[in-house]
Amino acid sequence: MLKDVEKDGIVRWEDVAASKGCPSSLRAEKGPVAVIECLQEIPCNPCETGCSFGAISVGDPITNLPVLDEEKCKGCGRCVAVCPGLAIFIEDLSEPGNEARVTLAYEYLPLPERGAAVRATDRAGQEICDAKVVDVKKPAVFNKTAVITISVPKDYVHEARGIASLG
Repeated sequence: MLKDVEKDGIVRWEDVAASKGCPSSLRAEKGPVAVIECLQEIPCNPCETGCSFGAISVGDPITNLPVLDEEKCKGCGRCVAVCPGLAIFIEDLSEPGNEARVTLAYEYLPLPERGAAVRATDRAGQEICDAKVVDVKKPAVFNKTAVITISVPKDYVHEARGIASLG
C-alpha cells in the first residue's frame, strides 16, 4: 500500500504493478521493457524528455506520475540512467529457462565487471538471491551514470533492484 511507502520509504511490487508505469507481464516476456517505480507526485520529467521513442509521458502538470506506453518501449535503458530518483528499471523475461534480466542504475565504485557473481538486493537493500552481471554500460549519453544488467532467477525479477556492495 502506498501508505507503507510514506511510512518506511520502501516501494512494494503490488503498488508498482497497479501503476501506469508498469508493463504487462506479457510485454516483459517479449523482451526488455521499462518498469517505472515512481509513485509519488513530484515535479520531475527527465524520463519523458530522455526517451527517444516517446514511450514515457508525464505531461502537464509536471507532477503527474509517468505513464509507460509498453508498445513503444524498446528497453534501451536511457530512462534508467536519467531518472534522478533511481526509480526506473528494465525487466526482461524473454530469456529461456529460469533466468530473467534486470537493468538498473549503479552509482558506486568500483563498477562490477561483466560475468561477475554478485548478490542481488531488494528495495530495502537486503540480499535476496545470487545474480550474475551480464552487462555494464557507461556511455557519455548516460551522464556519468552506469547502467548494469544482472541475471536473476525469474522468481526474483520484480524484487531485484540492486546489488550488494562490492567494496
